[in-house]
Amino acid sequence: MNISVKRVYDEAGHNDGTRVLVDRVWPRGVSKEDAQLDDWNKDVAPSSDLRTWFGHDPDKFEEFSRRYREELETDEGREALQRLRDAPTGKRLTLLTATKDIEHSQVAVLQDLLGE
Repeated sequence: MNISVKRVYDEAGHNDGTRVLVDRVWPRGVSKEDAQLDDWNKDVAPSSDLRTWFGHDPDKFEEFSRRYREELETDEGREALQRLRDAPTGKRLTLLTATKDIEHSQVAVLQDLLGE
């Protein structure tokens, strides 16, 4: 599966394939029409408690990644992850997020997991 990552604020591209928002909270200032989503898989996002603890602190990313992977090993997490795996209708899956630091976010973890 070809997986790419974009910010939901970026313009949709013709090569995006299936576009899935993977944030638990809807991004500020973006209408559902402007987002041009194929799906909003909020169940695959980190729990509110984990997201709050992490606070997008790059120094906590390694521990965040470990805890987030544990969440994805629950029944609900596995179902949400499988929904992502089943999402693409073409050759590309684009994971969308509102976060500014994509490298230190749940989409980086998801991209690794889906690429395995």
